[in-house]
Amino acid sequence: VSVGRGNAGTQPFRRDALCLTRMTTNAAADEPTPRPRRRAPAGAAVLREDVTEAIRAAVFEELAAVGYARMSIEGIARRAGVGKTAVYRRWRSKLHLVLDIVSALAVQGLPAPDTGSLEGDLRLLYEVTSRALRHPVASQIIPDLQAEAARNADIAEALQKTLREGQDGVASKILAAAAERGELAPGLDTDLALDLISGPLYWRSVVVRGPKPPKGYLGSLARATAEGLK
Repeated sequence: VSVGRGNAGTQPFRRDALCLTRMTTNAAADEPTPRPRRRAPAGAAVLREDVTEAIRAAVFEELAAVGYARMSIEGIARRAGVGKTAVYRRWRSKLHLVLDIVSALAVQGLPAPDTGSLEGDLRLLYEVTSRALRHPVASQIIPDLQAEAARNADIAEALQKTLREGQDGVASKILAAAAERGELAPGLDTDLALDLISGPLYWRSVVVRGPKPPKGYLGSLARATAEGLK
């Protein structure tokens, strides 16, 4: 995927961004919200769902193309094909916009794998996570937001919440299922286990930004992690 300035050659990228934005929140409802059994006054502003979705997709595009520091409401509006007013009616600033989208991702949990074994569950988790981290949108946005988090406490909190709740929610279910099957000893340090499950792949994909794992790597990682947890 080629991501550059402006809109040239961004159609495949826009499809990726649209897929991600549909994972966040539903579009906002009428503004202002009418009281029950009362009609909204004539001329009340309505936040159109298609416009809200276009803006959310544009945020992903803009973040990946220029990064948070250079991202602007003007650039987002231009990519979405709307005026700046349409953006400001929904969010007060680019910070609030990004925090809204990043925080919403935290509740989009993946279904926990159910292969019948700890190693099998871990392998499936690693396969899904590896693909997600290599996604052309995520692979550019996550490192940029991580760097910005060092300077912005609000972004740091939202990003930590997203990563922790998204990944640990699934990993916790894998551990619980393994314990029920008797694969894990009682008294397992859950926090340490979660770090052991999530750390290696995240280090390779996001911190070091290594190439696609070679054939057999994810299976070996799942096997080694399972043995370590046991």
